[in-house]
Amino acid sequence: MKLSEYEMDVMQLFWQHEPCTASHIHQLLCEQPGRRKNVAYTTVKTIVDRLEKKGAIERHGQQGRAIVYQSLVTQSTLSKQATPGFMRRFFQGDSRNFIAHFIENEKLDDDDIAYLKTLLDSKKDSK
Repeated sequence: MKLSEYEMDVMQLFWQHEPCTASHIHQLLCEQPGRRKNVAYTTVKTIVDRLEKKGAIERHGQQGRAIVYQSLVTQSTLSKQATPGFMRRFFQGDSRNFIAHFIENEKLDDDDIAYLKTLLDSKKDSK
């Protein structure tokens, strides 16, 4: 399933707040700092309709006249699908460059570093 960047933004909100309505997603988008503050409800509803058509979300019920939706795909499923294309586009498919970029450019605290070390050690042990 291929989703646009904006569709992914809306899916993030569904995963965090589901089940919910298009109106609630619109409200959440408008409240986010540094985001598209003037996004029209009709734009959000169009994105929700596209996500439903693509099979990313489904109708879960109704709240008055509003349709309530819930996700059909998990965040990990979509991230697994998106990662290879992202790496190919920005890092020429080289995971080493991707990981180095992440480590060099993100603010990592001691817990983050310990977690990454654990992941690397378990990857090393599974070989």
